[in-house]
Amino acid sequence: MTLHSGIDQSEFSPTDRAQDDFFRYVSGPWEDTHPIPSDRAADGSFYTLRDEAEAHTRTIIEEAPAESVIGALYASFMDVERVDSLGIAPLLPDLEPIEAATSHEELARAMGALQRSGVTGIVGYYVFADRLDPDRNVVYLSQSGLGLPDEAYYREDAHAATREKYAAHLDRMAELTGLAFDSATVMALETAVAKEHWDVVKTREAELTHNPTTLTGLAGDAPGFPWATWADAIRMPATAHDLLVAGEPTYFTAVATVWAETDLETWKAYLRWRVVNSRAAYLTQEIAKANFDFYGTVLSGATEQRERWKRGVGFVEGVAGELVGQEYVQRHFPPAYKEQMDVLVGNLIEAYRRSILELDWMTEATKEKALEKLRQFTPKIGYPDKWRDYSALEVTPDDLVGNLRAACAFEEDWEWAKIGKPVDRSEWLMTPQTVNAYYLPVANEIVFPAAILQPPFFHPEADDAVNYGGIGSVIGHEIGHGFDDQGSKYSGTGALEDWWTEADREAFMTRATMLIEQYNGYSPRQLSDEHRVNGALTVGENIGDLAGVEIALKAYEIALGHPIEEAPELDGLTALQRFFIGYALTERMKVRDEALVTRLSTDPHSPSEFRVNGIVRNLDPWYAAFEVSEGDELWLDPEARVSIW
Repeated sequence: MTLHSGIDQSEFSPTDRAQDDFFRYVSGPWEDTHPIPSDRAADGSFYTLRDEAEAHTRTIIEEAPAESVIGALYASFMDVERVDSLGIAPLLPDLEPIEAATSHEELARAMGALQRSGVTGIVGYYVFADRLDPDRNVVYLSQSGLGLPDEAYYREDAHAATREKYAAHLDRMAELTGLAFDSATVMALETAVAKEHWDVVKTREAELTHNPTTLTGLAGDAPGFPWATWADAIRMPATAHDLLVAGEPTYFTAVATVWAETDLETWKAYLRWRVVNSRAAYLTQEIAKANFDFYGTVLSGATEQRERWKRGVGFVEGVAGELVGQEYVQRHFPPAYKEQMDVLVGNLIEAYRRSILELDWMTEATKEKALEKLRQFTPKIGYPDKWRDYSALEVTPDDLVGNLRAACAFEEDWEWAKIGKPVDRSEWLMTPQTVNAYYLPVANEIVFPAAILQPPFFHPEADDAVNYGGIGSVIGHEIGHGFDDQGSKYSGTGALEDWWTEADREAFMTRATMLIEQYNGYSPRQLSDEHRVNGALTVGENIGDLAGVEIALKAYEIALGHPIEEAPELDGLTALQRFFIGYALTERMKVRDEALVTRLSTDPHSPSEFRVNGIVRNLDPWYAAFEVSEGDELWLDPEARVSIW
């Protein structure tokens, strides 16, 4: 078989030099001429694969028998005539307990019951592995309750215009539904709740957000909210009461006071809005469009609502993703892909092992712990070994909101059933048809769903350079999360424990701080200078990117079996050039201004231009590959370049 480079050089920029702007060199012409589809906030390599996976998934869903779970869910979403004819009648079962409540305690019970059916409340909760004992499931409690993306939207001047539009949206939704919640009341209460939220940087801290308590202890620390009544309403098992993990303890204390000191009618107005906001996408076309006008257009910049079939596919996947995934794997994931990925992952792990051994800033004792953690990594590729059972989920083709309630309750019961049982390490947090990947610290596992294993990330018939630059960097990135500023706080078994010497942690943080400072200096070219990358928020992902590319390059050399410099040219490109271009192609993306502003505030990933330029300018081999010299725009003095792993 004749290998090809997997690279189309006709797409390269004739005006942007690699040495000045590597992102634009690879993707400039695409960025200049490619329109973002009107129904989305961004487009690029990930989205190309998502479109393909969505089309495959649509076929599977539309071919499903009408009486099946998949068929009934999809039919209920696509029956526009019935959805429109019902108006807001589907909300009545949600609203009745709110209106009937005569006390704060009764309203807390109503809120808990609503949360079971998918309506967000002021306290979030989920079941997950205990960070201190990762074989045990516990209940985590988290801050919640906002209609805007983040607490910063309620306090920063930069978001003042968005706040005004949110208030207008609240009034519009009240008008469309005929329900009693006015923007001034809801905004004032949400602002009071947001004031107690931790910011996005603080909530990244693994130790700060792990605070074991009990239901009784929580009631003592956060008086004013009827915790026992609420726990009963969400059907938290009694066996879970003796060990809860409070994510942001000061929030719970403060929000309990807000709960007690705010009058009942204000809370009722707030909960009416929470019901409408949580259900809007499943109500009439007019209400769903108004919901999109704010969350899709104002916050993300999209100008057109996604076609109904796309939203229907998303609904089915959200409810029964693994049921769809079983068929997706049968049709679209050849066994040979998994075999190639096994080799890639093996080489990446070996490259990390060699790199750790060669580190000059880490002591031997900590190196041994790092190597032990690396040995305990669990790769998961393609799809789970066992599939979820959906036989207990009862849905019908003529009750969309009822199906939503049933699906949420089904999910809740599935989660609660984990309490008292060992953690199931075979569980996946993504479906096979999801174009993404993740590292899970409490399991020390890296997971690569089937759908990401496609070009430009993975070319089964291309030369190794572009594959190691593409999917290899993704693999390296996810492994790198095990050794980033937060993942490095977990042991090889997934336990949150300090296995570093103080000197090694300090040396690591010195390098991480250099990276934070680099990224603090970046402002996306399409926005004004006031919009800057938050280096502290993005440092974990930036470390993942940097480590991913560094280690993928070493893994490529392992695959070659000889120095990279001896690899042949293909299509006039050296192996090093092909590798770095392969990486840049995976980060090809353009984002609408509105969405980019939101992402800068809330997303731990840096904008794509800096995931490319900000990374390669730290890597000596990139300088060699493209003959970068002092005076070029991306030049960094050698002492300013960061290398961690």
